Amino acid sequence: MKRFAALSALLLFYSFAHAQDAPTLVVKSDVSRANTEDARMKILEEQVRMLAGEVAILRSDLAELRKTKSPERSSGPQVLLASARPEPGMLSPTPAPAAAQVVQTQTFGGASGNAKLLNPDISLIGDFIGTAGRNNVSPSPSLEMHESEVGLQAIIDPYARADAFLSFGETGVNVEEAYVTFTSLPAGLLLKVGKKRADFGKVNTIHNHALPFIDRPLVTNNLVGGEDGIDDAGFFLSRFLPAPKNWFLEGSAEVLRGDSAEVFQAIRRQDVSVVGHLRAYRDLTESTNLDLGLSYARGHNNNGSNFLTNLYSGDATLRWKPLRRAIYNSFLFRTELVWSARNQLSAALPSLLQTEHAFGMYSSAEYRVNRRWTVGGRFDRSGHATDARLTDSGVSGILTYWPSEFSQIRGQYRFGHLATTPTDFSNANEFLFQFLFVMGAHGAHPF
Repeated sequence: MKRFAALSALLLFYSFAHAQDAPTLVVKSDVSRANTEDARMKILEEQVRMLAGEVAILRSDLAELRKTKSPERSSGPQVLLASARPEPGMLSPTPAPAAAQVVQTQTFGGASGNAKLLNPDISLIGDFIGTAGRNNVSPSPSLEMHESEVGLQAIIDPYARADAFLSFGETGVNVEEAYVTFTSLPAGLLLKVGKKRADFGKVNTIHNHALPFIDRPLVTNNLVGGEDGIDDAGFFLSRFLPAPKNWFLEGSAEVLRGDSAEVFQAIRRQDVSVVGHLRAYRDLTESTNLDLGLSYARGHNNNGSNFLTNLYSGDATLRWKPLRRAIYNSFLFRTELVWSARNQLSAALPSLLQTEHAFGMYSSAEYRVNRRWTVGGRFDRSGHATDARLTDSGVSGILTYWPSEFSQIRGQYRFGHLATTPTDFSNANEFLFQFLFVMGAHGAHPF
């Protein structure tokens, strides 16, 4: 900066000296005044040219001074000013005659920053659950890190994407879902290959951390395999179907290996299971929509390859979510019904084949009071797949607090009337609490 101040003082002194040395014209008569004015204009133009040249020299020296001091401040590419010293007396038509800028693209992080483009989106979701109270039929631990789900999601190429969700629990590691989706098939088909939650009903497709309640409904535990549900390796094919005006219609067909918790069990290689699902969706108003579904699943059960289990399901969801206040107020009502037809040997006559029919359902509602608080409730009733004479029922009240979009604190009171024998019941009174937290980029779940 001292050098710049010295150069500026030199410029002012130089300009003043030239102004003192300018030739003086003597006006002898009124006729020669015009010629005198022209001479003065030429002198001023000459001085302006000289000043412009000196300014250009100073700018060039300043750019070089900055260039010599800046390298130790930054390790990345810099934006440099390249200028040439103009000759005195040359006048550029632009206000900044010295500045021809050469701009290079600025990058941050170098090669390591570009390498991140090849990495998938990685997320971790923690699910901590505590239980207090009394339950003699299906007790839960007092405190447990119920699940830590790691998600890996990325677009492979313009024709496919991959999703993988690994579940770390207190009993080990489980591949909850891992599949590749082919999005550019002919005839509007969408194919998923890998392990995935089957499109059977609504609750079966939802991960634990995305549920509006802490536990799974009784009908899921008794008829559809509990927490894991119908979750198996196979092919999942879906397509949008022609539908009446203002309706969205989607159909899916799935062929699975045949091993899904306690629902299906494949003993031979050909003991595969199949799942079919039909979904209908419609916007009733700008803020309200209706979602309907029908599902069917068929597979072999643990009695052997000659014993089948058939499941039928119907679900309905009504949502109210105003566009302008969706984060402050919303309402959701959902109900789901499941019928089970399971082939097994008769308890009275072991040589007699019989089909055990069981029915189960749940209805839930939740209302978002404001941005932080949500209240809800659920009613459950379900028979048992192996003995339809056993029927469980229960009610729950749920309160959820959202510190932010990346965490939840939830409390749930649950009362259950649980059957132990056809003539005996046990009541359960429990309070459950849950802490959820999210880290990283976790993709949205199916709507």
